[in-house]
Amino acid sequence: MSSHPADRSLGADLRALRRVRGLTLQALAAHMGRSVGWLSQVERDISAPSITELRAFADFYAVPLSMFFGTADAPAHEAGRIVRRGARRMISDPGTGLHEELLSPDLTDTFEVILSTFAPGARRADRHARPTTEIVHLVRGRLVVWLNDDRFEIAPGDSFRTRGEALRWENPHDEPAVAVWVISPPVY
Repeated sequence: MSSHPADRSLGADLRALRRVRGLTLQALAAHMGRSVGWLSQVERDISAPSITELRAFADFYAVPLSMFFGTADAPAHEAGRIVRRGARRMISDPGTGLHEELLSPDLTDTFEVILSTFAPGARRADRHARPTTEIVHLVRGRLVVWLNDDRFEIAPGDSFRTRGEALRWENPHDEPAVAVWVISPPVY
């Protein structure tokens, strides 16, 4: 078993992703073409998945592959408790205009906290709904958000909540917008 803090959290994160989607090990094993035993070992950090297997997990869970990487070494007394600025995991795909970092130590809680930076001109034009409750606090910049079909202009210091509603957003402004999201249950 690895003693690297980031490696120790990979299995727990994969287990949390599976559980939040309501999947059994058997269902995931059938999808991935792997044994239940192997998946159980990966989730317990006994076996390490290859990069190809990590890509399969990322594709199946619809998360960026980069989510499984990017943490820095942390002193043992901080691992799983403190996330230093330089040790955050990037969980967004580069080139989309949205840069997201996981502020939570891992995905094993009943919620996750995300720092999102929306580049000028970035937008999500398609409506998406998740089976989550999300609270979003805009720290800097301005955003336009649609909750279902209702349009809102969000300014620094404003917050909004969505409970499974269809959401889309855009930053039509000349400066980045920065928001902190609290999402329950974790989706990344």
